[in-house]
Amino acid sequence: MVQARTRIMNQLQAVALNEGLLCKKRLWRERGRQQLEAFALAPWADRRRHDLLDLLDRLNPTIAELSQAIEREVEECPAAQRLMTHSGVAPLTALAFVLTIGDADRFQCGKQVASYLGLVPREDSSGNRRRLGHITKQGSSMMRFLLVEPAQVTVRSLPEWRRKYVHLMMRRGRKTAKVAMARKLAIRLYRMMRQGWDYRQWSKFGSHAGQLGTGDGVQ
Repeated sequence: MVQARTRIMNQLQAVALNEGLLCKKRLWRERGRQQLEAFALAPWADRRRHDLLDLLDRLNPTIAELSQAIEREVEECPAAQRLMTHSGVAPLTALAFVLTIGDADRFQCGKQVASYLGLVPREDSSGNRRRLGHITKQGSSMMRFLLVEPAQVTVRSLPEWRRKYVHLMMRRGRKTAKVAMARKLAIRLYRMMRQGWDYRQWSKFGSHAGQLGTGDGVQ
């Protein structure tokens, strides 16, 4: 539903831009909405604007209601609360990760979690040649989507993540770099779950404490 709302908002932003109005997030405030509704458009363009605004008005309260329900669920889930201490991880991402992973002990290492979520590259090897393709995309597509945004928040807030992201972006491109950082975040959240740590404890005791397996698969 949030994705649908974003598409609607992007289309309405395009309507505003076509009329010379550039106000980004201010478009969704009262004055911006009034300006958007005041444009004199051709009949079918006016119908499209009206329909998009109507859809937006129906989605907003539903999304708000569901968001409140998620927050109530998180209050009953200590594991999700601990994950939320990590930069960028909101209630929806934290709760979805806990429910998707389930019992963290069923995974032996972070790479297994990344594979379970479809965040590892598909391998096509023959003989001595090893070739890695696009990610497998198995598992929950929603979970992969939810991991990308908090991973980008972490990139902006932690210098070591930013350096890693820029390095990967220069070598592999922006899209691949985003997926790689989402994979890195998934593995870190898994390890926090497995140890029962919040982010403060993770930072204090170090990223390799109690770690099973090797590496996080981001090269």
